[in-house]
Amino acid sequence: MAATTDPNIPQIVYACVSHKTVDAELLVRQHVIEYILAGTSIAYFGNKSQTFKAGDIRFAVRNRLSKFVKLPHEGEEYRSIAICIDKNTLLDISAPYERSIAASQHYDNVLPLRPNHLFKNYIDSLLPYLEHSHQITGELLKTKVKEAVLIFMEANPELKRLLFDFSEPGKIDLQEFMEEHYQYSGDLEHMAYLTGRSISTFKRDFEKIFHTTPGKWLIQKKLEAAHVLLKEKKMKPTDVYMEVGFNDYSHFFTAFKKLFGTSPSMVV
Repeated sequence: MAATTDPNIPQIVYACVSHKTVDAELLVRQHVIEYILAGTSIAYFGNKSQTFKAGDIRFAVRNRLSKFVKLPHEGEEYRSIAICIDKNTLLDISAPYERSIAASQHYDNVLPLRPNHLFKNYIDSLLPYLEHSHQITGELLKTKVKEAVLIFMEANPELKRLLFDFSEPGKIDLQEFMEEHYQYSGDLEHMAYLTGRSISTFKRDFEKIFHTTPGKWLIQKKLEAAHVLLKEKKMKPTDVYMEVGFNDYSHFFTAFKKLFGTSPSMVV
């Protein structure tokens, strides 16, 4: 999954990795269509996860907080193509539709897509560029992003409810959001934005609810979740630390021992 910082810039990103890779926290600022060419990828969002294998196509909804793990198969590479859809492209395409369509139902952060008869030809047209230079630029890039949207809308007409909803996040229940998203690495500006708050309002509201700072609460919550996984599910510490949102095992080990007085491997 490609991290995008500007929703107005189109991208087509070719990923190729030979070892397990974790995008520990990813605020998806654009809608992204991703095709898995080889390997397996797991998407984590809220308290859910979805596994995608070679040949699968997934759609990541913009303005959502998710985590992606790329898993190459033994002796192979993980490869994928991600099409990041810019707002200008969507505005151009939306002419036959209402400019702001409110999604009529809840959608998961990441969902599978159906291909159509044009999909293979589309991917085949991208690979010669991406496999050699790993990038497509200029007018060709804009054309290929627009083509992807039209192809997938034909096979997945319900996508227009997501694609052409240009609303920004509104103010939501902070406690519910934090309980659902504590396993991410804790970029407070992202969390403030997704809960419809300025960073100062986010911090003020957070302290009223939890009576501590966001940083301290997140560490405590992750460690408590790790303890449950170690004790009740008998998971390995080297798997647990990523599951609960730590990016570094040594940091997890030190914080866990400080809180519980024992190392993660000694939990029984």
